[in-house]
Amino acid sequence: MSARFLIAILLVACVVSGLFVVFSRHDHRKLFSQLNRLEKERDELNIEFGRLQLEQATWADSTRIDQVARERLSMKFPEGTETVLVHE
Repeated sequence: MSARFLIAILLVACVVSGLFVVFSRHDHRKLFSQLNRLEKERDELNIEFGRLQLEQATWADSTRIDQVARERLSMKFPEGTETVLVHE
């Protein structure tokens, strides 16, 4: 009876071990899928960040700022006589 008991225990251990392998592989697949999704999201965010940096550079260009100041705000550079030098 001892041999049958040992075989039963080994059989149960094999089944339990197999179930752990199945659950482990399932978790691995879920995590790998999540990793792929997050990497794709990271790549999309990097592309968007690059676009925003380009847009910021365009809006901050000194030529554009000068143009907007002249057209929308009616600003101009002061003439030589309009400039005052302050001494301490």
